[in-house]
Amino acid sequence: MDGQNREGTPLATSEKPAATTSEPRTDRLPVWRIGLTGGLVGILCCVGPTVLALLGIVSAGTAFAWASELYGGYAWLFRLGGLVVLALLVWRSLRRQNQCNVAGMRRRRWRLLGVAAVAVLTYLALYAFTTWLGTFA
Repeated sequence: MDGQNREGTPLATSEKPAATTSEPRTDRLPVWRIGLTGGLVGILCCVGPTVLALLGIVSAGTAFAWASELYGGYAWLFRLGGLVVLALLVWRSLRRQNQCNVAGMRRRRWRLLGVAAVAVLTYLALYAFTTWLGTFA
């Protein structure tokens, strides 16, 4: 079917056959990737020592002590870092789409709220998980 359209007539030299595969939409904000990354960075104070303990690099007691110290003294810094990462990833994504303006933000307001919701839910789920694991230390 080279050089012919669906009706079987020859294509003009400027005509190209329609693509059969759907191309990914570039106007979408990657809600899940941005939200998960922001939430994970926000809770790294607890997740980092937990992962080290689960890998067997440090003991559970040491990981609990580190997580308690980091969460007690530096949780605000990790949360701020999570917000900064979240804002930078949203800005980068909107910038790539040439939508880093008020109109672009309004057009994607529900997706931006989705990013924030995914980030908060990720933070809460990981906080609950690490707190639950801390009961075994």
